[in-house]
Amino acid sequence: MADKVSIRFFDDREVRAVWDDEGSKWWFSVIDVVGVLRDESDYEKNRNYWKYLKAKLKRENNQLGSVTTQFKFTAPDGKKRAANVLDYDGIIELAKDFPSKKANRFIEWFTYSDETIDGKSKSKAYALFGSSLLDTVEVGTVKGLQQIHGHLFGGLYDFAGQIRTLNITKGGFQFAMARFLPETLKSIENMPEGTFEEIADKYVEMNVTHPFMEGNGRSMRIWLDLILKKNLGLCVDWSKIGKKDYLDAMEKSVANPAQIKALLSSALTDRINDCEMFMKGVDYSYYYEQENDITEGDDDGVGGGTGDDAGDGGDDDGTGDGGISE
Repeated sequence: MADKVSIRFFDDREVRAVWDDEGSKWWFSVIDVVGVLRDESDYEKNRNYWKYLKAKLKRENNQLGSVTTQFKFTAPDGKKRAANVLDYDGIIELAKDFPSKKANRFIEWFTYSDETIDGKSKSKAYALFGSSLLDTVEVGTVKGLQQIHGHLFGGLYDFAGQIRTLNITKGGFQFAMARFLPETLKSIENMPEGTFEEIADKYVEMNVTHPFMEGNGRSMRIWLDLILKKNLGLCVDWSKIGKKDYLDAMEKSVANPAQIKALLSSALTDRINDCEMFMKGVDYSYYYEQENDITEGDDDGVGGGTGDDAGDGGDDDGTGDGGISE
C-alpha cells in the first residue's frame, strides 16, 4: 500500500483512509468509523470497543469479524500503529450492523460525499501533487489563481477559472465590486512577496476581493502555499489550524489581519515536497468549506446549505441575497 492518506470529516470527526495502488481503492480506518458512530473521541475506548465488536461478529459468523487487513495510522501519542481497515463496501456493512442512531445518517453521508461537487473537486486537488500542472502555474499572479481554480472546478462549474462579473455578498458584507475587479486584482498581483507578513497581506487582500463566484477559499489556499514555497521554502500545515479559528480569523481580517497572520505563522512547515502534508492540506481546506449537509430530521436525509465558500450574485449595484465568505 502507498502512504497516500486522505481525511474525510463527519460531524467534525476525522475518518482517515489510505489509498491502495494495487487494488485501486481506498481503505478506511475502522477505529475512526467506530469513534464517529459512538460519538466517542477517546482512542483507547474506540480501540477496545472494536475488539469487543469484532469478537462478537466473529461468533456470529459475520465476515467482518475476520478482518485482517491493516495499515499504520498515527495514534494520539504520535506513533504509527497498525489498525484494521475496511474498503468502501466493508464500511457500509459495518455501519449497517452497528448499534448507533447515527448509522443511517453516516451511511448516507459516506455514499454521498464523494459524488458532490466538492468531492469531485477534492479528487482533482489530490491529483495536483506530483503533476506537471503545478509546475506551470504562475505563482502569485491572478492568472495563476485562475489556473488553480480552473483545474479544481473544470467540468463542475461553467465559470471555472473565470473572474466573476457579478457582485457577491455575505451577511451584509460586499466583496470587491465586479466592475472594479480588473484594477483591484492588478494591484493585488503587484503586492510584494518578500516576507511572510507581505505574503499574508496579499492573501488577505485576495480574500476580500473574492474573484470567483464560488470556490475562492479552496483555490486561494493552494495559491498561498505556492507563494510561500517559492519565496520562503515553507507551506502551511493546515491541520494545525482549527476550522472555527480559521473562519473567525478570516472574517476579522477585513479590519485586522493580526489573528489570521498569527494562525498561519504558527502552522508554517518546511515539508513543502511531502505528499502527506499536501493531501492533509487539501483535506482541511475542503473541510473549512464543509457544512453538515446530511442532518437528522430531513425527510430525504439531505440538509440544506452549501459550504461557506458559496453564494449568490447580485447586480452591479451591489445587491445580492446570497452568502459567500472567506
